[in-house]
Amino acid sequence: MLKHLRKQVGEHKRPTFLTILFVVLEVVMDVTIPFLMAFLLDRGIDAGNLSEIIKWGALLLLCASIALLFGVLAGHFAAKASTGFAKNVRRGLYYAVQDFSFANIDRFSTSSLVTRLTTDVTNVQHAYQMLTRIAVRSPVMLVFSFFMAFTINNTLSLVYLVAIPLLAVGLFFLIRAAYPIFTRVFKTYDKLNTVVQENIRAVRVVKSFVREQHEIKKFGSVSQEIFQDFSKAEKIVAFNSPLMQGTMYLCILAISYIGARLIVSSSMTTGQLMSFITYTSQILMSLMMLSMVFVMLTISKASAQRIEEVLGEKLDLVEQASPKTVVKDGSVSFDHVDFSYTKTEDKRCLFDVNLNIPSGYTVGILGPTGSAKTSLVQLIPRLYDVDNGSVKVGGEDVRSYSLESLRKEVGMVLQKNVLFSGTIEENLRWGNEDASEEELRWACRIAQAESFIESFPLGYKTYLEQDGSNLSGGQKQRLCIARALLKKPKVLILDDSTSAVDTKTDSKIREGLKKELQQTTKIIIAQRISSVMDSDLIIMLDDGKIQAMGTHEELLAT
Repeated sequence: MLKHLRKQVGEHKRPTFLTILFVVLEVVMDVTIPFLMAFLLDRGIDAGNLSEIIKWGALLLLCASIALLFGVLAGHFAAKASTGFAKNVRRGLYYAVQDFSFANIDRFSTSSLVTRLTTDVTNVQHAYQMLTRIAVRSPVMLVFSFFMAFTINNTLSLVYLVAIPLLAVGLFFLIRAAYPIFTRVFKTYDKLNTVVQENIRAVRVVKSFVREQHEIKKFGSVSQEIFQDFSKAEKIVAFNSPLMQGTMYLCILAISYIGARLIVSSSMTTGQLMSFITYTSQILMSLMMLSMVFVMLTISKASAQRIEEVLGEKLDLVEQASPKTVVKDGSVSFDHVDFSYTKTEDKRCLFDVNLNIPSGYTVGILGPTGSAKTSLVQLIPRLYDVDNGSVKVGGEDVRSYSLESLRKEVGMVLQKNVLFSGTIEENLRWGNEDASEEELRWACRIAQAESFIESFPLGYKTYLEQDGSNLSGGQKQRLCIARALLKKPKVLILDDSTSAVDTKTDSKIREGLKKELQQTTKIIIAQRISSVMDSDLIIMLDDGKIQAMGTHEELLAT
């Protein structure tokens, strides 16, 4: 079930093994100490023999020192193994998300992925450390202590046969009641993260509509839900401690009573009884620790499964064994293309699309909201795969290219303009990290971004806040266009990318594209007819179907 998580142990197998080894050695020393204490009491203290007291006392001191050393080493390697494991899991999750197609990402919300990368990984890290230490120490201590207790007096050891089943049954019911609640809690954490992210990202909207109290209530509602679920789960888990302690005290009372009678009948010595009680404490403490392990694993199991969902997510986009790496030109064709986001026929958003765009053409796409304009162009860089038919770029099916090679030749400015925290220059270099300063200025000049960049005191070194919040909508759009131009792609897609600029600036951008990118195929989605009227071909899209195609004049005539 957790095969992908097990792979994340990776190079940390050695510290994991050493943790287990030192835990076992520590247990051996801990179990040996009560055995030696019996000799100290019987042969030294009760017999009044000072030399025996010194002898066995020295041995006890040596065993305790060795146990302490093994404990320190076990803790050191456990910390190294668990933090390393968590690092690998976190890295594996992050790398997995980078390989996701848009369809894969659609299955997970942003807040859910953040929770899995943070809270869930922390829970799994704690569980891993507990598994390598307490989950090893407790059963080993249980077996060794039971063996030693049985060696001292097998009749008295029968007390454990009553205690252990009682604890096991109680623990079973506690876990069965608590696990569904913990599973529900982590899903609620996703909702909490969503509320927080939306509020922070849209704080200007919240304040402009004076909706602070509404957001506070929304946050409080989800937070209260987590509190109630956690409280309920913790109340159930809290029964674990009195169950364990009550059983332990009853066992000690029973052993003390029976042991005292055995001492009176000379069937047992005082030292043996003291050792037996110590072993009883060790056995029941081991059971208590095991119950804590089960509780922790109950909590972390939900987290582990959520992590496993991401690591085990089957990628929608798979490259061929020997993919093509060269895109010949910017020609684009759609051949009887059907597409749906859910891969179901009754929810298709594109129907039997046939389209041929020669290399170097400027194509405008118009259509009402929801007509599948964005869905159409997202198939070109293979952000999604078609259900039926084929999409070709440079005369080859997009599925025959490596994703990297194809997307390097297709520049796309998405509907939502995304900029990252960093300087303007750093954001532009996403298009080409090796671009010269002259190339940066060239791209910004075409995108009509050069003038406002140079108006900033630091120019291209101006720092942008997250999502470019210190820029206007039009400025962000122009920077995103410049970033795409730096790729010098064979196909350039502008998905409603000039909606926030005025018509004069829009006209200058189109003029720059026509003059500087004559060999590049330009596909422009727009709401304004003026943005596409100079195109070589205009496509009218409605309800996922091409209703009409032609030049501006031809479409006016019909």
